[in-house]
Amino acid sequence: MITTLVVDDDPRVAAIHAEFVSKVEGFTVVGMAYSAAEAYDAVLAAQPDLLLLDLYLPDEHGLALLGRLRELDGPHPDAIIITASRDVESLRGAMQRGAVHYVVKPFRFAQLAERLAGYRTVRESLTGMRETSQAEIDKVYELLHLSTPALPPRGANVPTMTRILEAVQAAEQSPTAADISRDVGVSRPTAQRYLAQLVAMGLLDLELQYGAAGRPSHRYRARSR
Repeated sequence: MITTLVVDDDPRVAAIHAEFVSKVEGFTVVGMAYSAAEAYDAVLAAQPDLLLLDLYLPDEHGLALLGRLRELDGPHPDAIIITASRDVESLRGAMQRGAVHYVVKPFRFAQLAERLAGYRTVRESLTGMRETSQAEIDKVYELLHLSTPALPPRGANVPTMTRILEAVQAAEQSPTAADISRDVGVSRPTAQRYLAQLVAMGLLDLELQYGAAGRPSHRYRARSR
Protein backbone atom coordinates (compact mmCIF):
# COMPACT_ATOMS: atom_id res chain seq x y z
CA MET A 1 0.00 0.00 0.00
CA ILE A 2 1.12 3.55 -0.75
CA THR A 3 0.96 5.41 2.54
CA THR A 4 -0.33 8.97 2.14
CA LEU A 5 -0.34 12.02 4.40
CA VAL A 6 -2.96 14.68 3.60
CA VAL A 7 -1.90 18.25 4.41
CA ASP A 8 -4.44 21.09 4.31
CA ASP A 9 -5.14 23.98 6.66
CA ASP A 10 -8.89 23.28 6.56
CA PRO A 11 -9.77 20.07 8.48
CA ARG A 12 -13.00 19.63 6.51
CA VAL A 13 -11.17 19.86 3.18
CA ALA A 14 -8.45 17.52 4.43
CA ALA A 15 -11.12 14.97 5.36
CA ILE A 16 -12.66 15.17 1.88
CA HIS A 17 -9.28 14.68 0.20
CA ALA A 18 -8.46 11.81 2.56
CA GLU A 19 -11.74 10.16 1.58
CA PHE A 20 -10.83 10.60 -2.09
CA VAL A 21 -7.44 8.93 -1.55
CA SER A 22 -9.00 6.04 0.39
CA LYS A 23 -11.24 5.25 -2.57
CA VAL A 24 -8.27 4.60 -4.87
CA GLU A 25 -6.93 1.05 -4.91
CA GLY A 26 -3.45 0.69 -3.47
CA PHE A 27 -3.53 3.81 -1.26
CA THR A 28 -4.05 4.24 2.46
CA VAL A 29 -4.17 7.48 4.46
CA VAL A 30 -1.85 7.42 7.48
CA GLY A 31 -2.78 10.84 8.79
CA MET A 32 -3.90 14.41 8.23
CA ALA A 33 -1.99 17.57 9.12
CA TYR A 34 -3.30 21.12 9.22
CA SER A 35 -0.05 23.08 9.41
CA ALA A 36 3.53 22.81 8.18
CA ALA A 37 4.77 21.98 11.67
CA GLU A 38 2.25 19.16 12.05
CA ALA A 39 3.12 17.87 8.57
CA TYR A 40 6.86 17.88 9.28
CA ASP A 41 6.40 15.95 12.53
CA ALA A 42 4.00 13.52 10.83
CA VAL A 43 6.52 12.82 8.07
CA LEU A 44 9.19 12.02 10.67
CA ALA A 45 6.81 9.77 12.62
CA ALA A 46 4.91 7.97 9.86
CA GLN A 47 7.40 8.20 6.96
CA PRO A 48 4.65 8.32 4.31
CA ASP A 49 5.33 7.50 0.68
CA LEU A 50 3.27 10.42 -0.60
CA LEU A 51 2.05 13.85 0.48
CA LEU A 52 -1.13 15.51 -0.75
CA LEU A 53 0.16 18.99 -0.04
CA ASP A 54 -1.71 22.29 0.04
CA LEU A 55 0.47 25.37 -0.51
CA TYR A 56 -1.29 27.87 1.75
CA LEU A 57 -0.56 26.66 5.28
CA PRO A 58 -0.91 28.94 8.32
CA ASP A 59 2.71 28.78 9.47
CA GLU A 60 4.75 28.14 6.31
CA HIS A 61 4.27 27.98 2.55
CA GLY A 62 3.90 24.43 1.30
CA LEU A 63 6.84 24.75 -1.08
CA ALA A 64 9.11 25.87 1.75
CA LEU A 65 8.00 22.82 3.74
CA LEU A 66 8.67 20.57 0.74
CA GLY A 67 12.17 22.05 0.44
CA ARG A 68 12.89 21.31 4.12
CA LEU A 69 11.66 17.75 3.74
CA ARG A 70 14.03 17.27 0.80
CA GLU A 71 16.94 18.04 3.14
CA LEU A 72 16.16 15.16 5.49
CA ASP A 73 18.39 12.12 5.51
CA GLY A 74 16.97 8.94 4.05
CA PRO A 75 14.05 8.54 1.63
CA HIS A 76 11.83 11.55 1.03
CA PRO A 77 8.07 11.42 0.44
CA ASP A 78 6.85 12.25 -3.03
CA ALA A 79 4.32 15.07 -3.27
CA ILE A 80 1.21 15.94 -5.23
CA ILE A 81 0.45 19.63 -4.86
CA ILE A 82 -3.23 20.43 -4.22
CA THR A 83 -3.83 24.17 -4.46
CA ALA A 84 -5.97 27.04 -5.71
CA SER A 85 -2.80 28.82 -6.88
CA ARG A 86 -2.46 29.18 -10.65
CA ASP A 87 0.59 31.45 -10.73
CA VAL A 88 3.62 30.35 -12.71
CA GLU A 89 6.06 30.86 -9.82
CA SER A 90 4.22 28.34 -7.66
CA LEU A 91 4.16 25.85 -10.52
CA ARG A 92 7.86 26.37 -11.21
CA GLY A 93 8.69 26.01 -7.52
CA ALA A 94 6.74 22.78 -7.30
CA MET A 95 8.60 21.37 -10.30
CA GLN A 96 11.98 22.42 -8.87
CA ARG A 97 11.19 20.64 -5.61
CA GLY A 98 10.22 17.42 -7.35
CA ALA A 99 6.43 17.42 -7.06
CA VAL A 100 5.03 14.64 -9.23
CA HIS A 101 1.73 16.46 -9.94
CA TYR A 102 0.13 19.87 -9.52
CA VAL A 103 -3.67 19.74 -9.17
CA VAL A 104 -5.66 22.98 -9.22
CA LYS A 105 -8.68 23.37 -6.96
CA PRO A 106 -11.51 22.82 -7.47
CA PHE A 107 -11.26 19.36 -8.98
CA ARG A 108 -13.37 16.22 -9.09
CA PHE A 109 -12.50 12.83 -7.70
CA ALA A 110 -11.83 11.26 -11.11
CA GLN A 111 -9.06 13.78 -11.85
CA LEU A 112 -7.22 13.05 -8.61
CA ALA A 113 -7.83 9.31 -8.99
CA GLU A 114 -6.27 9.38 -12.46
CA ARG A 115 -3.12 11.00 -11.13
CA LEU A 116 -2.89 8.66 -8.17
CA ALA A 117 -3.29 5.65 -10.46
CA GLY A 118 -0.53 6.94 -12.74
CA TYR A 119 1.74 7.52 -9.75
CA ARG A 120 0.99 4.00 -8.45
CA THR A 121 1.86 2.48 -11.82
CA VAL A 122 5.15 4.39 -11.92
CA ARG A 123 6.10 3.17 -8.43
CA GLU A 124 5.28 -0.41 -9.41
CA SER A 125 7.32 -0.07 -12.61
CA LEU A 126 10.37 1.22 -10.75
CA THR A 127 10.27 -1.35 -7.95
CA GLY A 128 13.30 -3.62 -8.18
CA MET A 129 14.55 -1.94 -11.35
CA ARG A 130 18.28 -1.18 -11.55
CA GLU A 131 18.72 -0.16 -15.16
CA THR A 132 16.21 0.84 -17.79
CA SER A 133 15.95 1.71 -21.46
CA GLN A 134 15.03 5.06 -22.99
CA ALA A 135 11.69 3.59 -24.06
CA GLU A 136 10.91 2.57 -20.49
CA ILE A 137 11.96 6.01 -19.21
CA ASP A 138 9.66 7.67 -21.74
CA LYS A 139 6.81 5.44 -20.60
CA VAL A 140 7.32 6.47 -16.97
CA TYR A 141 7.08 10.14 -17.87
CA GLU A 142 4.02 9.52 -20.02
CA LEU A 143 2.30 7.99 -17.00
CA LEU A 144 3.05 11.06 -14.88
CA HIS A 145 2.15 13.67 -17.47
CA LEU A 146 -1.59 13.17 -17.62
CA SER A 147 -4.26 15.55 -18.85
CA THR A 148 -4.60 18.91 -17.12
CA PRO A 149 -7.73 19.39 -14.98
CA ALA A 150 -10.29 21.92 -16.15
CA LEU A 151 -9.38 25.39 -14.90
CA PRO A 152 -11.83 27.88 -13.41
CA PRO A 153 -12.96 30.61 -15.83
CA ARG A 154 -11.03 33.87 -15.81
CA GLY A 155 -12.31 36.29 -13.21
CA ALA A 156 -13.62 33.55 -10.94
CA ASN A 157 -12.82 33.78 -7.26
CA VAL A 158 -11.10 30.41 -6.85
CA PRO A 159 -11.36 30.18 -3.03
CA THR A 160 -15.10 30.89 -3.19
CA MET A 161 -15.58 28.39 -6.02
CA THR A 162 -13.60 25.81 -4.06
CA ARG A 163 -15.70 26.34 -0.92
CA ILE A 164 -18.88 25.93 -2.96
CA LEU A 165 -17.64 22.71 -4.59
CA GLU A 166 -16.55 21.31 -1.23
CA ALA A 167 -19.93 22.22 0.30
CA VAL A 168 -21.68 20.19 -2.41
CA GLN A 169 -19.24 17.29 -1.93
CA ALA A 170 -19.83 17.29 1.83
CA ALA A 171 -23.64 17.50 1.63
CA GLU A 172 -25.58 14.36 2.55
CA GLN A 173 -28.23 15.13 -0.09
CA SER A 174 -27.99 17.09 -3.32
CA PRO A 175 -28.24 20.74 -2.23
CA THR A 176 -29.94 23.68 -3.94
CA ALA A 177 -28.38 27.09 -4.57
CA ALA A 178 -30.25 28.34 -1.50
CA ASP A 179 -28.68 25.58 0.61
CA ILE A 180 -25.19 26.47 -0.64
CA SER A 181 -25.84 30.18 -0.12
CA ARG A 182 -26.64 29.48 3.53
CA ASP A 183 -23.83 26.97 4.15
CA VAL A 184 -21.04 28.95 2.47
CA GLY A 185 -22.22 32.44 3.42
CA VAL A 186 -22.59 33.95 -0.05
CA SER A 187 -25.59 35.49 -1.80
CA ARG A 188 -27.93 33.20 -3.69
CA PRO A 189 -27.05 34.76 -7.12
CA THR A 190 -23.35 34.21 -6.34
CA ALA A 191 -24.01 30.60 -5.39
CA GLN A 192 -26.06 30.07 -8.56
CA ARG A 193 -23.32 31.59 -10.75
CA TYR A 194 -20.54 29.44 -9.33
CA LEU A 195 -22.68 26.30 -9.33
CA ALA A 196 -23.40 26.85 -13.03
CA GLN A 197 -19.68 27.31 -13.71
CA LEU A 198 -18.84 24.10 -11.82
CA VAL A 199 -21.41 22.24 -13.90
CA ALA A 200 -19.85 23.67 -17.09
CA MET A 201 -16.40 22.54 -15.89
CA GLY A 202 -17.70 18.99 -15.42
CA LEU A 203 -17.21 19.03 -11.65
CA LEU A 204 -20.91 18.94 -10.72
CA ASP A 205 -24.07 17.42 -12.15
CA LEU A 206 -27.34 19.35 -12.27
CA GLU A 207 -30.45 17.47 -11.20
CA LEU A 208 -34.01 18.69 -11.78
CA GLN A 209 -36.36 17.63 -9.00
CA TYR A 210 -40.03 17.94 -9.90
CA GLY A 211 -42.64 18.53 -7.21
CA ALA A 212 -46.41 18.40 -7.31
CA ALA A 213 -46.64 21.75 -9.05
CA GLY A 214 -44.52 24.70 -10.15
CA ARG A 215 -41.02 24.94 -11.53
CA PRO A 216 -38.54 22.09 -10.87
CA SER A 217 -35.99 22.49 -8.10
CA HIS A 218 -32.35 22.70 -9.28
CA ARG A 219 -30.12 20.48 -7.18
CA TYR A 220 -26.41 19.79 -7.52
CA ARG A 221 -24.42 16.61 -7.06
CA ALA A 222 -20.65 16.10 -7.08
CA ARG A 223 -19.50 14.10 -10.08
CA SER A 224 -17.35 11.34 -8.61
CA ARG A 225 -16.56 9.40 -11.76
